[in-house]
Amino acid sequence: MTLTDPVLLVVGLAVAMALGWAAAVAGRRRAKALTAAGVMAGATAGGSPARRSARLTGAWLTIAGLAVLSVAAAGPAASVPVSHASGTVILAMDVSGSMAATDVVPSRLAAAKQAALSFVRAQPGTVDIGVVAFQQGGFEESVPSADHGEAASAIGRLTTGGGTSLGDAILASLSAITRRTVTIGRDGSAPDIGYWPSATVVLFSDGQDESAVPAGGTDPAEAAALVAEKAGVRVDTVGIGTTAGTTVDVDGYHLFTALDASALESISRATGGTYHPASDASELDGIASSINLRLTVTHEPLPLAGAFIALALVLLAAGAGLTVIRTGRVV
Repeated sequence: MTLTDPVLLVVGLAVAMALGWAAAVAGRRRAKALTAAGVMAGATAGGSPARRSARLTGAWLTIAGLAVLSVAAAGPAASVPVSHASGTVILAMDVSGSMAATDVVPSRLAAAKQAALSFVRAQPGTVDIGVVAFQQGGFEESVPSADHGEAASAIGRLTTGGGTSLGDAILASLSAITRRTVTIGRDGSAPDIGYWPSATVVLFSDGQDESAVPAGGTDPAEAAALVAEKAGVRVDTVGIGTTAGTTVDVDGYHLFTALDASALESISRATGGTYHPASDASELDGIASSINLRLTVTHEPLPLAGAFIALALVLLAAGAGLTVIRTGRVV
């Protein structure tokens, strides 16, 4: 148990002890006086032994009530474990040219944005949400924040354009979580980024990785291993599109594009996450409820002043009641 103001407790207990000492001294003096005056005088001046005992009990209950009240004034609090959905969620949104495809109505990106907004609305205020839009060389759109309206606004501004690098998307998401730039060296080395077990990345993509690793892109397998092994971050993937695919116009070219579920499954599997297939907007509506955030346990202060005040009132009322009933006087 902790105290907000221990000084008040010391002062209150000192007053209670002083009153107790004064009551004990007064009781001894009264007893000596009655003994010296004789039994009849004692019966007349002090009342029956039962009445004197009730009066003393009432006084001690009142003093005990004051002592307990001093504890309440000091602001006692207990530390109790509380579990809740807490941590950081990064919504990694694929905005490459293939996300303009309309095999999911009205388009892959529009459906992904709808699912992402539903996810944001479903999260409690204890979860910080950030948004990373990724093409080749993922870039951060919104830093993680408890202001979910900011994340929703960032999602609403997303438009398509460019290619896709799933590996860079994972690193960009990890950079948003750790608030530092995360890269993988040519030899596979990575900086010490700490352990973030309460962080989750939800990646919305059609799974098509258009980056060329030898040309400078990041291997998704290496990025997933870094996320899982060194940072403890889980990646849940959401597949946007259909395996049948369709054609889409990108920079004047007609390109065929289809959902690559295997690429997304391998990423989620490597990080301990889950792959969520979603071939149309109606299936995407349920994504928010199907992705489980990690529960964290924190120790939060539980104020105890109210309980001590209630106990003090009971003691004071009992003490006053005994005094009035047995002596006919309040004091």
